[in-house]
Amino acid sequence: MVSRAANWLMVVGVVGAFIGLCVLPSALGDHQDGNLLSVAALLLSLGALSISVGFYMKARFLQKDVRSGKPEPPRKIRGGCDLCRNEPPVIQCKVHQLHLCATCLTGHYDVRSCVYVPSLRRPATKNGKNTAAKAQSV
Repeated sequence: MVSRAANWLMVVGVVGAFIGLCVLPSALGDHQDGNLLSVAALLLSLGALSISVGFYMKARFLQKDVRSGKPEPPRKIRGGCDLCRNEPPVIQCKVHQLHLCATCLTGHYDVRSCVYVPSLRRPATKNGKNTAAKAQSV
């Protein structure tokens, strides 16, 4: 509703500014008329004001839809990388005993001191009643 009203305000503003620009040459022609110049300036300024109010209303309307601006932190994965806990690990540093994802490996990589092996840790799955029920039914 507010967005539609803002659109209409912008359309009315554009039409008003256009009429003001059309009247302006007649006010500045051979027969200069101060009243026509005032009308042209009035129409042009009211049109610009109407356009800006439309943009303002639209921005305020859209601002309510946008969240606080803080990005949501990524979900933590159980059994994930020991550093970021966001991605599943792909490799383990045997020296530091760290399971690392591909992203964290680039920052941890040191050929001289670290020994890497493929990570055997898998992302944790829900081992609840469903798994027990499936095991008993077989």
